[in-house]
Amino acid sequence: MAHHKNAKKAQRQNERRRLENRYYMVTARNAIKKLRKAATKEEALALYPKVASMVDKLAKRHQIHKNKASNIKSKLMKFINKMGATETTNA
Repeated sequence: MAHHKNAKKAQRQNERRRLENRYYMVTARNAIKKLRKAATKEEALALYPKVASMVDKLAKRHQIHKNKASNIKSKLMKFINKMGATETTNA
C-alpha cells in the first residue's frame, strides 16, 4: 500500500496507462482477427493499412517489439497474397 502522495499518484497513473495499453492491444488484436476473417482479397487489402498502422503504433509505444510488429505485418501480407492465389485456382 502506498503511503506517500507521490506513490499514490504513481499508482493512479500506472492504472490509467495499463487500461489504455490494454485497450490498444485488444483493439489491434480484434482488427487482425477481422482481417483474417475477410471474405475477399479486396476486403482484406482495404483493411490492411489500418491494421498495419495499429501494429506500428503498438511497436512505437513499446507494447510489442518492433520485430514482432514486422512479423505480424509480413504474415498478414502473406495471408492476403495467398488468398488471391487460391481464389484464381478454384474459379
